[in-house]
Amino acid sequence: MLSVLDLRGSALTPAALRSVLPRAAADVAATLETVRPICDEVRDRGSAALLDFAERFDGVRPASIRVPAEVLDKALIDLDPAVRAALEEAARRARLVHAAQKHPDAVVEVSPGGTVTERWIPVRRVGLYVPGGVVAYPSSVVMNVVPAQVAGVSSIAVTSPPQRDNDGWPHPVVLAACALLGVDEVYAVGGAQAIAMFAHGTEDCAPADLVTGPGNVYVAAAKRLLKGIIGIDAEAGPTEIGILADATADPAHVAADLISQAEHDENASCLLVTDAPALVEQVQAEVERQRGVSLNQKQVDAALANQSAIVLVDDLAAGLTVVDEWAAEHLEILTADASALARRVRNAGAIFVGPYAPVSLGDYLAGSNHVLPTGGTARHTGGLSVHSFLRSVHVVEYDRAALAEVAGHIDALGGAENLLAHVNAVRVRVPKDQSPREDQN
Repeated sequence: MLSVLDLRGSALTPAALRSVLPRAAADVAATLETVRPICDEVRDRGSAALLDFAERFDGVRPASIRVPAEVLDKALIDLDPAVRAALEEAARRARLVHAAQKHPDAVVEVSPGGTVTERWIPVRRVGLYVPGGVVAYPSSVVMNVVPAQVAGVSSIAVTSPPQRDNDGWPHPVVLAACALLGVDEVYAVGGAQAIAMFAHGTEDCAPADLVTGPGNVYVAAAKRLLKGIIGIDAEAGPTEIGILADATADPAHVAADLISQAEHDENASCLLVTDAPALVEQVQAEVERQRGVSLNQKQVDAALANQSAIVLVDDLAAGLTVVDEWAAEHLEILTADASALARRVRNAGAIFVGPYAPVSLGDYLAGSNHVLPTGGTARHTGGLSVHSFLRSVHVVEYDRAALAEVAGHIDALGGAENLLAHVNAVRVRVPKDQSPREDQN
């Protein structure tokens, strides 16, 4: 099922690797014109358009766009105790990790009487998108809500697609996760129309300043279209896993981890990079043996056959070059010196080190965030965190003497740029003929 790409002896340049390494193509640009009329209609018709789109795309018309409080309460009451305990522990661990990401304001004295303070201010209101097509993702509720709460966001709204099997409300376990985390503003809206709802606002939902959370290509296209009207975290694409392994890796572990990501989506990408030829056949055999464990075997087979591969390299240094260029959403290091090698990785959404840190752990209970960059964007972008919900604002405080001290430099720079009004704005405060240390009154 997995093709083999032999790069031994090859020049591993970025251009060469990008041309041969497999990855699903999500044509967001081509989808823009599909979502544009949807977003425009939400802008113009508000909740009426959202209800119409639910009926058209989801096959059900909810009684309202906003989920009633009693529906949230019932979902939590009916939640399986084992699932509730798991969600509570996932949230506890996520809070520990995300709380450590906050930093205090930094006050820098640039000169006597002149300071710049860097303040971290949370966005006022966020809209959090939780996918809910074939599979429900209560873990995504945790991953989006917890960092927003830790950041201090005062207004948090969650949306997830309506379900025909749940009277038009989102999946019960998603609703229960919202209630468990204290989120009482939840909407039964999915797809591009959900992003438009948060961007433009409706009579039922106030506009948000930022929207986060993964979704399909229509969600990604709506984010691209509406960016600027609303802030976005990223344009998430199909999930992907990279594994860098040597002869010490357990082929059963490797195969299980490849299959675990392949079951998400037929467009998922799975890449095993190894310098151990014997591991190739062992993993192939294990994939064949384990592939039936997933309820989504059709998706597993399609993902592994179409945009996945085993890559043979000369050594682990070459393997590191390959995985850095591929820049996986999830990267596992299954080698004899996994910790040391992991410290050399530059490009990955999240790194999972050693045989007992599979990606599944990160999806649910590691404490890390599972909303991560895809499609190679890990080369320049990180995953969702407390920082995603904060803005850095510089607060400048100078007294007269401190301003006068640099006035001559502002004369020079403003003159060089022919912006004499800039110079004047300083000189009306500190004329050239006055001493910098004259009484400020």
